[in-house]
Amino acid sequence: MPQEITGNMIAKNGDSYAIVVSRFNELVTRPLLNGAVGTLKKHGAKSKSIECCWVPGAFELPIVAERLAASGKYAAVIALGAVIQGDTDHHDYINHAVAQGLMEASQKNRVPILFGVLTCRTMEQALDRAGGKAGNKGAEAALAAIETVNVLEQLS
Repeated sequence: MPQEITGNMIAKNGDSYAIVVSRFNELVTRPLLNGAVGTLKKHGAKSKSIECCWVPGAFELPIVAERLAASGKYAAVIALGAVIQGDTDHHDYINHAVAQGLMEASQKNRVPILFGVLTCRTMEQALDRAGGKAGNKGAEAALAAIETVNVLEQLS
């Protein structure tokens, strides 16, 4: 049987988490933020170890997430946003750029940057994923942050 490395769901006292959240579609992103913060606290993070930065929209998430990751202050960065499909292809360009930018920033800085950006067809779908019947994707991103940090710690 091969050795398995798995992360637990405990945010250690020394770990700080940053959350960068889009103000655009705040009706959706505020519940995502609340879900992420609540989950971090539920799993052991202290309020003083969580910092939140607001940006105008999803397109601005990567540059701020990159700066937070580069600071060396955070075990992980959680990016939260909501891009809702409209009548044009605008959402496709935003979604691709945000996903690519967050991935590159994470790899460059060797700090996990979690993708908590909803890419939905309708506002109803987004609200369902921000605490409605499909759960809270902000909370899920926070859990993924804790687990990833714990796995990376074991690999050090």
